[in-house]
Amino acid sequence: MTRASDTHGGPVTLSKEGLPGWLDPVVRAAETIEPLQLSRFLPPADGAGRQSAVLILFGEGARGPELLLMERAGSLRSHAGQPSFPGGALDPEDGDPHGDGPLRAALREAEEETGLDPAGVQLFGVLPKLYIPVSGFVVTPVLGWWREPSPVGVVDPNETARVFTVPVADLTDPANRATTVHPSGHRGPAFLVESALVWGFTAGVIDRLLHFAGWERPWNRDRLVPLDWRS
Repeated sequence: MTRASDTHGGPVTLSKEGLPGWLDPVVRAAETIEPLQLSRFLPPADGAGRQSAVLILFGEGARGPELLLMERAGSLRSHAGQPSFPGGALDPEDGDPHGDGPLRAALREAEEETGLDPAGVQLFGVLPKLYIPVSGFVVTPVLGWWREPSPVGVVDPNETARVFTVPVADLTDPANRATTVHPSGHRGPAFLVESALVWGFTAGVIDRLLHFAGWERPWNRDRLVPLDWRS
């Protein structure tokens, strides 16, 4: 069995061995999804942007498959109070941004932000790099299976308000889905789960994963949730 996991300079590899069967549609989606099927915001052709990575970590909870999310502290300059995947910018010691650097960064950031033990995470796929225009980040979404769950929680209250899991069943429930409307006019998918509004980049990636994995259920796209300018 390939272990994911020394984030401190050792090899970090992808492995599909021994994954639970319910993850098969996600594995297939990761192998076939095209960048523009995931987002219209793609990295600049000139290579500009700050390389970063997020960990999309699937676990198995009391109510079946679930995703690990965190809520950013309300005092942060950007994306304050917003739920997100664990992740952040690549550090030089993470290595090649076009090699295994994003894999190492995703695990390292998740460990720093949630306290999870990377040794229990099996990385099995990578989605196309995406771009967040407002922050200039080029983001590599890294897919993981929480093979050996470890305790998680807030490590630094200045950065993170809470760490929580969301059952996939709640994300696919039409009653928990809506469309956010930013004052700029931009509209995007959103999820009202675990007393949080998941929107923006994170909701967009979840929305596309559910769709291409075949898990999406019909939902009312005319249910609107307005955002304010600070969002």
